[in-house]
Amino acid sequence: MSELLVRRVVAILLMLISHSAAAESFSVGIVPQHSPKKLAEAWQPLLSYIGSETGHTFHFETAKDIPTFEKALSEGKYDIAYMNPYHFVVFQKNPGYRALVRQKDQTIQGIIVVPRDSPFTQLSDLNGTKIAFPAPAAFAASIIPRATMQKEGINFTPVYVHSHDSVYLNVKRGFFKAGGGIFRSLQATDGDVKENLKVLWSSPAYTPHAIATHPRLSEEVRGQLLNVLTTMTPGGKGNDALNSLKMKGFSEAFSADWDDVRALNIDLLQQENP
Repeated sequence: MSELLVRRVVAILLMLISHSAAAESFSVGIVPQHSPKKLAEAWQPLLSYIGSETGHTFHFETAKDIPTFEKALSEGKYDIAYMNPYHFVVFQKNPGYRALVRQKDQTIQGIIVVPRDSPFTQLSDLNGTKIAFPAPAAFAASIIPRATMQKEGINFTPVYVHSHDSVYLNVKRGFFKAGGGIFRSLQATDGDVKENLKVLWSSPAYTPHAIATHPRLSEEVRGQLLNVLTTMTPGGKGNDALNSLKMKGFSEAFSADWDDVRALNIDLLQQENP
């Protein structure tokens, strides 16, 4: 073996050793809009992709329901988390999650769905009914529609059923006259369920979910993640992962992006989940 070849082999080995020594393992918490199985299938391609690009390991985590996820966020359990807009506004303060990216060219809208054959045509038709919601502090799927109906003097009884998928399934089966969700989760729910529902009402648009990092993550790791996520493109880098999530890409995010949510002055999470 020539001296030049030996030097090259040694250099490669040193690089691999250095890369391995620098590798870290991180937990990634995903808000439980769907079942853990469905969430893992959707998100694992992204975690595998950013792992291959950075050399780190990213472990998928979620919770049995949204209130449990909120508790985990409040305790700083996740190194990285995909959380709804209101969650970010709350948990940015404590324990200090920092915005990294948000879905590119996308907003979030709350919706109220009813069975496809429902005679209801407007929100006021829901007066006196029980309505399914995923959780008290689910931003667009619960907080916004409930506030709208309360403002319009519509009397209703909210019932919390843990996830967006559970809302849609319960409405489809006729257990509730209506339920709250968002367009993205409705599109991602099972086809048979989706085909038997229709959107009765939709809210104004707000800044969408955040991918945020716990303050314990270093600037170096944040920089690696930001570079990988913002260079993903349909048909290009990370295409399969984007297809799995049904997203077009990610944009760098800043705290001020969620000022539209802050302007609502919501303190519901503190009231209902102390």
